[in-house]
Amino acid sequence: MATQEQLEIETKYDVDESASLPALHELPGVASVAQPVELELAAVYYDTDELDLAANKVTLRRRTGGDDDGWHVKFPVSSGERLEVRHPLGRSTRVVPIAVLRTVRVHVRDRKVVPVVTLNTKRVVHRLLDANGKVLAELADDRVTATVADAEPDCWREWEVELVGGDRSLLEDAGKLLQSAGAQPASGPSKLARALGDRVPAPTTWELPSKPRTSDLFRAYAGAQVQAIRERDPEVRRDIPDSVHKFRVATRRLRSALATYRPVLDREAGDQIRTELKWLAGELGVARDTEVQREHFAATVAEQPAELVMGRVAGRIDDYLRGVYKEGRAGALAALESERYFRLLDALDELIANPPLAGDDRKAKKQIGDLLDHDWKRMRKSVRRSKAAETSAERDHELHEVRKAAKRLRYAAESAVPVLGDDATDLAGRAEDVQEVLGAFQDSVVSRDLLRQLAVQVHLEGGNAFTFGRLHAAEELRGAQSRDAFYTLWPNLKLN
Repeated sequence: MATQEQLEIETKYDVDESASLPALHELPGVASVAQPVELELAAVYYDTDELDLAANKVTLRRRTGGDDDGWHVKFPVSSGERLEVRHPLGRSTRVVPIAVLRTVRVHVRDRKVVPVVTLNTKRVVHRLLDANGKVLAELADDRVTATVADAEPDCWREWEVELVGGDRSLLEDAGKLLQSAGAQPASGPSKLARALGDRVPAPTTWELPSKPRTSDLFRAYAGAQVQAIRERDPEVRRDIPDSVHKFRVATRRLRSALATYRPVLDREAGDQIRTELKWLAGELGVARDTEVQREHFAATVAEQPAELVMGRVAGRIDDYLRGVYKEGRAGALAALESERYFRLLDALDELIANPPLAGDDRKAKKQIGDLLDHDWKRMRKSVRRSKAAETSAERDHELHEVRKAAKRLRYAAESAVPVLGDDATDLAGRAEDVQEVLGAFQDSVVSRDLLRQLAVQVHLEGGNAFTFGRLHAAEELRGAQSRDAFYTLWPNLKLN
């Protein structure tokens, strides 16, 4: 069995041993209930000694006895929803396979993962069918025995309704029916949570004060980026589309915030984390940038008149970029398995839990304007250098610096929204416009370098490099148009 993923939408109810199931076929849309199926399930749940997975509402188990035997990892999505990733059972019975372990690395890192709970469940499955025999939902009547080390086994009964082909209204109707039969909403989100009880570390909660200080704005914004990193990490490992891009954006936003908020943070501590975030973004960048180039060139070559595409142009470009992507992805995954990355994650946890405050930390409304002004002036200097550049290479470099400054200003404005409201949102939008225009410019610079490299190779091999030259000229035009568009936009980015 290959790795599988599915969104699990369900509700759980605690119920007395003596309770009887109500007439499920009377639920709206349910025409009949299939013959019950009895199963005996055995599941061993794994976690660190500190229960890092449970603390983050992630579960990792090895289950047998049903039609989904295997290693299962479940990630929270929203209330009542979890993403379940299933891996083949394999031969290992006590050691978590490395392919499974990697999906939860962002939480367990290089700490040892051990069995923490064993659940034995006697399950009776009732499948709710529509008039055509389609399964709308399954109701599982479970009698559970949970065993935790150094504790007496705990037993309970619960009803679990999981959507299959039905809609959410069926869950709501089923909930009303089951509660009329004596069931109560489950005391915990999962069997594992109930088994572990108060052993799970209480989550650290923090909310932005109504009248925040500048350091509070940093903590709120940086905390959101750290959470994004935790969510994107498993997706990158599973090669989910656009996951690398979203991961890199989170690292960039965090790195930018550490720079913008230097006046209120310990500079040495902040700069150390910025260095590590830059390293991580670089490791992830090769695969992402190559992915973007492949899409761009596939479309660009397809737009050319057939008679002007001489030779295997699209294939040659794609072959080269596929190789770069493969190496880049391998490098990115190796970085995510490194001790350096694990220690960075530790540092990010500490950064949010205990921000290294130092310097001038005032009321945000009185100070955030100065921070935005500083980032804007930094951008203005880059623009002046771009206009004064004497060579195209110098100008290209300076415009790339302008783009990075625009991103920093945009992210700073985003972080200021809680106190500046629409003014900050508007500034972030204007900075994003500049960022996108200069992004197209920088893409053209990179594309031209690649096209020249491939054209030289084709020429040396005795081939026809005409089309590569044509594409190079198109990229020059794209770059010039983007540069001109930026200088038109720039005056609109002045602070109010």
